[in-house]
Amino acid sequence: MPSKMALVDFGKCNPDMCESGICAAVEACPHKLLKQEVPGDIPMTNPSLCRGCGTCAQACPAKAIKIVTQ
Repeated sequence: MPSKMALVDFGKCNPDMCESGICAAVEACPHKLLKQEVPGDIPMTNPSLCRGCGTCAQACPAKAIKIVTQ
């Protein structure tokens, strides 16, 4: 059965669009699987743990996250 996961488009991602450089998608992830080292950094996903719920994609103001099927 195919699984879903979040992918960050690094070309579209702009953490400065989020309040204080803190990624809105990181804050929105209900499973806390999207990580941002410091404010202003591009967030990273953990594909092996991501559940593909899409909450992060909906929260991203730059529309830089999409849910894909593996």
